[in-house]
Parts: sequence; structure tokens; C-alpha cells
Amino acid sequence: MTDSFPRFTPVADHALLVEFAETQDEAAHEAVLALDAALSQAPCPGLREWVPAIVNLLVDFDPRVSDHATIRAHVERLLHRPRALSAKPRTHKVGVCYEAPLAPDLDEVARLTGLSADAVIAAHLGAEYRVTMYGFAPGYAYLAELPKALRLDRKTAPVRGVPDGSVIIAGAQCLVTTLTMPTGWWRLGRSPARILTGDEAAPFLFDVGDRVRFTRLTLDDYSRQTEHDDG
Repeated sequence: MTDSFPRFTPVADHALLVEFAETQDEAAHEAVLALDAALSQAPCPGLREWVPAIVNLLVDFDPRVSDHATIRAHVERLLHRPRALSAKPRTHKVGVCYEAPLAPDLDEVARLTGLSADAVIAAHLGAEYRVTMYGFAPGYAYLAELPKALRLDRKTAPVRGVPDGSVIIAGAQCLVTTLTMPTGWWRLGRSPARILTGDEAAPFLFDVGDRVRFTRLTLDDYSRQTEHDDG
């Protein structure tokens, strides 16, 4: 972060964007998490919700109750206080099957990275991922810290009909899909984990700041778990 941050930008008549950096930065993300915790502990009148991302946080408010200047003043007061303690991040274990036909891009990822398929799997399993934000589609949790050996640009054209539960990678990130949608990310496997919980109070399996580790499932394991969920 630099002296020009945090930066405050009004969004329509009901939101304020608080930015801590322009590009991905660990200190900026920690500042986002601290502000997220501070708003949880000390909300103000008119505040409706706030949405943390990688280097910024969107504060949504009721324009009939508050305005941009009031919300900014409240945020600035929070930023000048000692940092609020975020909830202790949880570590989630998420099963993934890397076997055919659930891992359609595994061999191509191996070819492009110069690794064997087994080495790709080992690298993916060996990392601990940090939930940095939700975006793009419901329950799409962006997991940072993909091993450098696995980092590839997105495909030049997206693939249609990628099923929910697909474990996909691109750049420095990993994601478990929740809907059947097109994607240009690389499909390493598939998980039976249900990221969308159906609980209104906690609609997603992960919180921003949580950690995720993947565990390996056989095709039989995957089939048993999906049959159990369907039943």
C-alpha cells in the first residue's frame, strides 16, 4: 500500500468502495479483512452490507438513512482505531477426484507445465489455499496461492457446460464451481463438496480469510459421496 490509500469512491447513491491497493497485495488484503471485522463489530445507522474482495471492500447503505460522506467518516474512524481482530480462520478439507472422466484437462496441464500428471496432483494437494473473495457467480470462492508450478493463463476460448463441483485453476487461483457454466479455466478434477449450503445465515461453506486444503478421492469415493448427497 502507498500513501494514496485508502481510496474512497462513491458507487451510485447507495455504496462506497474502499480501496487499499490497485493490484493484488497481501497487506492490502489484510487491511480488507480488518475493516470487514471492524464493520461487523461496529456498524452504523443505514449500513446494509459490505462485501470484501482482494484489495477493496464495497460498503452498501440505505440512502434514505445515510450518505457517502457519513459512511466514509465512519469507515475512517474505524481505520484509525486499533485493528479489529478477525474471526480465527477455519481450515476446510475438500475432497477432489482427479480421475477420468472428472479431470478432462489434467493431462494438458501436465504437458503445459512440464510435469507428470502425478506431479500436478501432488502440487495441487500440497498447497494450502486462502479464500480471498466471492465473485462472478453464487458461491464462487476465489482461492489464492496456487503453486507457481501450476500457474497457467486461461484458455483462449471457454468450454461450455462445465458442471458444478469442477475444481479449476487459472493464474494464481483455484476455484470449486457451484453451477454448470462456461469457463476458460483448466479443469483438474471434481469435488462432491457443496459450497452453497442452503443456510440463509451462512449461505457459503467458506468465509473470506478461511483456508482450504484438498484431499484426494478415488472415483469410487466420489461416486459414493455424490450418491449420498443425492439421496
